[in-house]
Amino acid sequence: MVRNYAELHDPNAEYTMRDLSAETMGCRAERAPGPRNLEITDVQTTMIDGNFPWTLVRVYTDAGVVGTGEAYWGAGVPELIQRMRPFLVGENPLDIDRLYEHLIQKMSGEGSIEGVTVTAISGIEIALHDLAGKVLDLPAYQLLGGKYRDEVRVYCDCHTADEADPEACADEAERVVEELGYDALKFDLDVPSGHEKDRANRHLRNPEIGHKVDIVEAVTQRVGDRADVAFDCHWTFSAGSARRLADAVEEYDVWWLEDPVPPENHDVQARVTHETTTPIAAGENVYRKHGQRRLIEEQAVDVVAPDLPKTGGMRETRKIADMADTYYVPVAMHNVSSPVATMASAHVGTAIPNALAVEYHSYELGWWEDLVEEDVIEDGSIEIPEKPGLGVTLDMDVVEKRMVAGEELFDEA
Repeated sequence: MVRNYAELHDPNAEYTMRDLSAETMGCRAERAPGPRNLEITDVQTTMIDGNFPWTLVRVYTDAGVVGTGEAYWGAGVPELIQRMRPFLVGENPLDIDRLYEHLIQKMSGEGSIEGVTVTAISGIEIALHDLAGKVLDLPAYQLLGGKYRDEVRVYCDCHTADEADPEACADEAERVVEELGYDALKFDLDVPSGHEKDRANRHLRNPEIGHKVDIVEAVTQRVGDRADVAFDCHWTFSAGSARRLADAVEEYDVWWLEDPVPPENHDVQARVTHETTTPIAAGENVYRKHGQRRLIEEQAVDVVAPDLPKTGGMRETRKIADMADTYYVPVAMHNVSSPVATMASAHVGTAIPNALAVEYHSYELGWWEDLVEEDVIEDGSIEIPEKPGLGVTLDMDVVEKRMVAGEELFDEA
């Protein structure tokens, strides 16, 4: 069923005074003649069937310039983007920060504090950065204040056929370092050990902890100082179990232990970090700078890990990084995206002083980099392109081939 979102009733318009559209704000001043005089004419999405269902976003203008972005994967995101399309058409796409806040306000009744509504706005915001860079003939990082580094380090999220086997993990770690050229890795620790009694209560029995220590020991000792290695727990354990696990792996060279407890209870997150010496990372399930504030101000993480196309986009992630920098907290960007949002994360990574690395989660997907015309990752890092915008160009033949069944291809740029 096709819905006309331009005619959909907008209940917020009846009672909110904080409409930040150009018309309401009185932004009527003529811009200097030239490419900066343009308007958004359309917003479209296409979902790609990758190892995650990536939602690609395109913002079209009356000047023929098109920006491409990506929202974190998830059901309902394309529909939310189309819901917001009427709020963008007619606006100047260069007013990125105002348009971001405009969408946050317009969608406040539909959940723009967190969740998929923020994710949908994030995809649009990334596309606006790509578009603005093309209009102004600048790489996206320049819009964020310039760069600290020419390359951004990438950490490879690794998997094996038997992720519960410590030696299999160690073998894969060595292969990824030696054959693929990565010097930063991540493995999962929330894997079956064979000792579980109850998967619902979040409690780790001693044999389970021993099995996880075996994985950490096998991997870290195999790669030695050739690579940094982090371990992901995917919000699985209780506070007591997380502390016991962190203590048990303390003697090993663990880059960080990621998301050992669920994200909803901030106080528990803070306790685990404060009561252990193994570095703790979190943040991928915390939205916008407001959500990340307590993690940073209360030093409830040793490493903050926002997911850029999920948590609010490029400028919002920059704001999170700036807040983290006031507490000397490094940033490691969680990332399970296609090359589009991966490159967006890299642009932010070069523009902030406290960047550690950007995650890469698709090394087993043979066609990941085929989605764009440019090379993205080489020798475990991303060289920041000097081309305008994000610096990546969709290969539309590959996009069409890899679309989720039932999706429609973007209009021509």
